[in-house]
Amino acid sequence: MASALPLMSQSPYSAEKLRVGDVDVVRLDDRAHKTEVSIAVSIGNNAYEMKVNGKNVLWSPYETAQQFHDHPTFLGIPFLEPWANRLDSDRYFANGHQYLLNPALGNFRYDQNHHPIHGLVSYTPEWKVISSGADKDSAWVTSRLEFWRYPDWMAQFPFAHTIEMTYRLSGGSLEVRTVIDNLSNAPMPLVIGYHPYFRIGETHRDSWTVHIAARDHVKLTADLIPTGEMEPLKLPDPLQLATTQLDDVFTNLIRGADGRADFWFQSGSERIWVKYGQKFKVAVIYAPPGKDFICFEPMTAITDAFNLAHQGKYKDLDSIAPKGRWEESFWIGTTGY
Repeated sequence: MASALPLMSQSPYSAEKLRVGDVDVVRLDDRAHKTEVSIAVSIGNNAYEMKVNGKNVLWSPYETAQQFHDHPTFLGIPFLEPWANRLDSDRYFANGHQYLLNPALGNFRYDQNHHPIHGLVSYTPEWKVISSGADKDSAWVTSRLEFWRYPDWMAQFPFAHTIEMTYRLSGGSLEVRTVIDNLSNAPMPLVIGYHPYFRIGETHRDSWTVHIAARDHVKLTADLIPTGEMEPLKLPDPLQLATTQLDDVFTNLIRGADGRADFWFQSGSERIWVKYGQKFKVAVIYAPPGKDFICFEPMTAITDAFNLAHQGKYKDLDSIAPKGRWEESFWIGTTGY
């Protein structure tokens, strides 16, 4: 008598496309690690929720995706492009040429000191899902934004390019991978980043300790624009957040044998960590007083890098060669949940 073949175990991973109110959402699920990530594809391709054992580790002022749609604001994991953080004015330099921003187009915003901030695409509905699925190792979704198709964006940043972003959930951690193809005939300077907002349950910021994986601190003006000077990091490690507030830029990151820089914060036994791939060379950390969130922001360059590089004050600005490609990842995970 022939023996029965063993049943194949079902994958613990799944990827599901949903319509949540007026929002196109992709939900990734890792049942083995009780982790679920929801991405609002039609609101800047923002991962607005990452639940671990039922607890959302991403901060949001809202309860629903519809509220996010009705009143867009920074939450979850916003993408910053084609410039991250601030420019010192309505002009910037690239490849030795000066370019002027046109505020009349209404597609960027100013900070409290009237500095253009965070680029053009944080809330755009123009992302298109090109691939999603799950196998025995992970669940993923890849979406594409064709920047070059939109004249109002090209008027502000005239470098034709496409962006692909992949969220991949595996082993209880989330990888965010970015691929940029420069379609133009000139080098494309790269000053992009992400602005993830994190929280630990209902705990207060004053109970959090923070590890900053950097050696150098970037000196800033009162308007939070770098002067071009660096200084050795003098903060304690770990840092007690109760005794400080942060809106700071760090570089010369400390990396492990895998090339990644490991930032984390913790309350009790619960820890949230963010690991930067090698091409994310700068960390902005934002933890304002009175707010129960902290942002570990992976950046390719310091704030206002276009202009500081032109002035000879910043040597680490990267560019994508004509017809070239750039790609890198960062990772988010937890322990103690």
